[in-house]
Amino acid sequence: MTDTPTKQEIQSKNENVPGAMPDEQKKNNRNDRRRNRRGDSKNLERDSDWQERVVQIRRVSKTVKGGKKMSFRAIVVVGNEKGQVGVGVGKAGDVIGAVRKGVSDGKKNLVRVPLTPNNSIPTLSKGRDGAANVLIRPAAPGTGVIAGGSIRTVLELAGIKNVLAKRLGSKTPLNNARAAMVALSQLRTHKSASRERGISLEQLYS
Repeated sequence: MTDTPTKQEIQSKNENVPGAMPDEQKKNNRNDRRRNRRGDSKNLERDSDWQERVVQIRRVSKTVKGGKKMSFRAIVVVGNEKGQVGVGVGKAGDVIGAVRKGVSDGKKNLVRVPLTPNNSIPTLSKGRDGAANVLIRPAAPGTGVIAGGSIRTVLELAGIKNVLAKRLGSKTPLNNARAAMVALSQLRTHKSASRERGISLEQLYS
């Protein structure tokens, strides 16, 4: 009379055979892969330390058929002080909702800033948005952030610690913040500039 193999013996045999994997473990691995694929972008945002600063909150109105509809507009700057920064605008019926929308809008419009070892920018840059003109210039170590208004907030959250900035046009906080973002987006390192032009670094400096 032959003995029929039990479930424990079958499982032990499957574990010993290379390449064999229980059904539950396979399902768990598939679920983990799906979660990793879906949560890649979310994990990047969670891992980096994002900071949010409200630049301006204003009460605005919209004329509709029945009269005027009041709401709040919030200008928010989002950054991780590691070379990423964004400016967002949010409108809602309450202040908290407007700030929340501004944060999500700022994370959608992030700009990566090349930083030098001295936490400065590699070259001089100019940015323009509407009637606002912004000039950003690199500075020596120990200078600090010499800027004002919303430009200072953008530079600080980008991780720049030694820089000179000047507002040359409009005083509007939103236009100045966006002009600073344009100036930061135009920055290039010397290596990337030489690569784009197809020349060596020695020729670039000469």
